[in-house]
Amino acid sequence: MREFRCQSRRGGRMECSWKTVLLLVCASLGVQYTAIRTLRDSLSGPCQGAYRCSSRQHRDSRWRSLCDDGWMQVALPRKHILLFATTRSGSSFTGQLLNQHPEVFYVFEPLFHVQQAFTNSSSRLRRSLDRRALLGAYRDLLLNLYACDLHFMENYVRPEPQDHVTNSFFRRSSSHALCSPPVCSDGAGGATSGLPDETWCPKKCGALNLTLASLSCLSRGHVAIKTVRVPEVADLRTLTEDPRLDLKILHLVRDPRAVLASRMMAFSDQFRAWKMWNATGRQPRYVDLSQITSTCKDMSASAETGLQRPAWLRGRYMLLRYEDLASNPKDKAAEIFRFVGLERDRRVDQWISKNTNRDASSPSEWNYRYSTTRDSRAAAESWRLQLSFDIARTVQNLCNHTLALLGYRPVQSAAQLRDLSVSLVENISFETVT
Repeated sequence: MREFRCQSRRGGRMECSWKTVLLLVCASLGVQYTAIRTLRDSLSGPCQGAYRCSSRQHRDSRWRSLCDDGWMQVALPRKHILLFATTRSGSSFTGQLLNQHPEVFYVFEPLFHVQQAFTNSSSRLRRSLDRRALLGAYRDLLLNLYACDLHFMENYVRPEPQDHVTNSFFRRSSSHALCSPPVCSDGAGGATSGLPDETWCPKKCGALNLTLASLSCLSRGHVAIKTVRVPEVADLRTLTEDPRLDLKILHLVRDPRAVLASRMMAFSDQFRAWKMWNATGRQPRYVDLSQITSTCKDMSASAETGLQRPAWLRGRYMLLRYEDLASNPKDKAAEIFRFVGLERDRRVDQWISKNTNRDASSPSEWNYRYSTTRDSRAAAESWRLQLSFDIARTVQNLCNHTLALLGYRPVQSAAQLRDLSVSLVENISFETVT
């Protein structure tokens, strides 16, 4: 290959041969073409408002019957909702309010697959990955899911789906849309009857067809996603500023003392030292205090960002305490649906009536760590009978700023902690950002 060089002239100017200039121009055009092609491909299908029905992924006869030759025009989802929370803060319960709405396509913790893919990478790769890389992957997946491109999940679901079908979609049964026609039908090809249920959905629906799931998403018109894996609301700024989205962020918080008590019960192995401390009254030397301090830091940082009303969050952020929702579910549900811009459906009220008045002492319900069927008021307060005063006081000292910011009262004695007649939640409201 002939070598082209630029020569330095007097005065510091650089002069190049015409061949070199031509080569640089061609290279620049090539880079621009590749970037445009990549962007166009990333916005194919639902992002362009259409699906390519003749492509190989739509061989499924149930999909083909809905398509003419070439393109089938479809509308993009009109509203995009993110339930943003931390682990064991009542997000599964809150997410089910959105899941009951017939116009909402609800997805439970899809970022689980991204986290697993990163975690299961080689140790060398894990060391080279930083927080920014993981958050970038989270945002990419959220953007594609909001565009109803569930095929994008194939980058992370393991084992990798075959012909766009998988048995490994995390908590698929938590979504009505993924357990209802056209995604799910009985063995004879007919529609399933009754509301989806976590016990029968995996058995009756079989493997998940991601193509049909994308179609169901488009037919619902609104997409709601629940996640506990994004640390701070500021990490979502690029999504709120994306002109393709109309994103509403519902930020759910809970008393950090209650969060810790719930984690100790649900994740015994990870919180073994805390459980030993709670049982014996003696703090182990190896207890990991960051398991709660990092949660408090992220929770307060996100709330402070939201309550400061930055331009990129105006009209897009609502702060909700789980305790307020649990004590007054119908009124708070009404606030939630007003915020996201949807009419509350009667099925939401029916679900609230059915699922917020159960006996919390029932072993079949209470022992299921992800159950959303409970006496909601009792569930919100039960941690006060389980957590030792010593641990509660430690959390208060570690998270005093978070408790004060969100309106949670500290306790000064074990008797005060156990006295359920006195609320530890201050009567304050957080205005939706406008």
